[in-house]
Amino acid sequence: MKTVRLTAAQALVRYLANQYNEHGETYIAGVWAIFGHGNVAGIGEALHGIRDELQTYRGQNEQSMAHAAIAYSKQIGRRRAMAVTSSIGPGALNMVTAAALAHVNRLPVLFIPGDIFANRGPDPVLQQIEDFGDGTMSANDCFKPVSRYFDRIMRPEQLLTALPRALRTMTDPADCGPVTLAFCQDVQAEAYDYPESFFAKKVWHQRRPEPDAQEFEAAIAALKAAKNPVIVAGGGVHFSGATATLKAFVEKHQIPVVETQAGKSALAWDHGLNFGPVGVTGAESANAVSENADLVIGVGTRFQDFTTGSWALFKNPARKILALNVQPYDSAKHEAIPLTADAKVGLEKLSKALGDHRFGAPDSGLKAQWFAKADAVTAAPTDGNALPTDMQVIGAVQRSSRDNTVVMCAAGTMPGELHQLWKAKLPLSYHMEYGFSCMGYEVAGGLGIKMAEPDRDVIVMVGDGSYMMMNSELATAVGMGLKITLVITDNRGYGCINRLQMGTGGAEFNNLYAHSNVNPISIDFAAHAASMGAVSHKVASIAELEKALDAARESTATTVIVIDTDPYPTPNAGGYWWDVAVPEVSVRPEVNTARAAYEAALKERT
Repeated sequence: MKTVRLTAAQALVRYLANQYNEHGETYIAGVWAIFGHGNVAGIGEALHGIRDELQTYRGQNEQSMAHAAIAYSKQIGRRRAMAVTSSIGPGALNMVTAAALAHVNRLPVLFIPGDIFANRGPDPVLQQIEDFGDGTMSANDCFKPVSRYFDRIMRPEQLLTALPRALRTMTDPADCGPVTLAFCQDVQAEAYDYPESFFAKKVWHQRRPEPDAQEFEAAIAALKAAKNPVIVAGGGVHFSGATATLKAFVEKHQIPVVETQAGKSALAWDHGLNFGPVGVTGAESANAVSENADLVIGVGTRFQDFTTGSWALFKNPARKILALNVQPYDSAKHEAIPLTADAKVGLEKLSKALGDHRFGAPDSGLKAQWFAKADAVTAAPTDGNALPTDMQVIGAVQRSSRDNTVVMCAAGTMPGELHQLWKAKLPLSYHMEYGFSCMGYEVAGGLGIKMAEPDRDVIVMVGDGSYMMMNSELATAVGMGLKITLVITDNRGYGCINRLQMGTGGAEFNNLYAHSNVNPISIDFAAHAASMGAVSHKVASIAELEKALDAARESTATTVIVIDTDPYPTPNAGGYWWDVAVPEVSVRPEVNTARAAYEAALKERT
């Protein structure tokens, strides 16, 4: 057996550089790195040695560079992934939030945090967490509950088993998610005689599991017995590459489609059978057909509470759930009829078995009525003196967008209103991180999207609160020459949660600057963005916003546009109940009233 002597770090990066997908691309598209004492000598030297084969990107914050890596993979349907490395201690722990985000959203990313010395010679090493009762513990153990696969590399030869397991997890459609290889810093530098065959080119094919025969029979029986089915399209439709298959299926069998946050853009907004967004942030049209459905067909959805209206939405007493999902955990939720299979394969087989069976599509007037209401709230304002609403900002961005535009967001007010109001024309033209609803994802996520699809026009919608949490990768976008456009809506605080606080009877407290112990402050976001190299504008109206957006579209520079908005208005139409527990006891009459309404709503849960 031929061997090659390499350090463990050199072996790791050489292995990663030789992993491919079935499209002929290297599976690991690059490595994001912030170096510290725990990874600079080992992993840093190894990455430098392979820099022409495996690109290294420098981030500003460990969490945000991981967000960029995650957004990259999501935008290309999990076809490729990135690795992220940090030092031990704070650098590693900064990535745990991003790992949770990837875990919830079923997205692949490889975390390689440095770890303590395996030989324990210098214990306690700088930044080491000492557990008084467990000598094997380090800060990286925090990754365990938010990793699909976790390993601690304490000997160089452990890579021979750990790396194939890591890649299998990341490329498996059911188990896909974050992998953490906690890499002891002394082991990174240790040498070993690795088999040359370990570094041979390997192609990872996308598995497409077929449905079980018994489950398939039950699914067909449920479909043929249904009178008013509805399809809930989730993110799995995109990950399976099943958007065209879904379109063909619903057209052949005349089944209405409603979309989750992750599934939005699976079907064009103006398709006659797309009844719009579903659930808490849903459209009246989508929620109406969902309430009436006797068979709820989930395709690639995990049935999050926002999708189901905290399980109060599907009101038909005869309703059943059919869950087509590649992950058995998701296909068996809430006593669903499980159909564990790849979404594309499953839809194709269901369609063939159904033959010419067609259902009666719902009244198309529901859809027309909804979009008439949506158009009204997104129209340009007639009162030029009033602060614009977030809905009007969305309308301006929509009017300025093109078919190649990707609009993205993550947390706060915008996700709900974009889900309700944005008209997504093409698949993957809507990118929302709402599985974990992680504030701070937006700027880095926009960068990741642009890296994945450089020819797309990427517009990042972000509130002032989220921008304040994490904005430093704006400088990275500028430095890399990757143009994104940020629209910052400044409502001077956390407007979304302020409204939720009021809606549950609470007093306005600690959300808007005006109601906190922080003196009201005015932050010049345009000046801040300009200091990082972006072209920036502060606009005073929707008309000025549209002009700035048109100019940004023609520019090659990263652009930031700031507009003040009213923190209170929200669409009166659409939406659904969401289970947010209200206190049983309060001195506030508003809370007591909200509690009574909450208890009444609980009785409606299906």
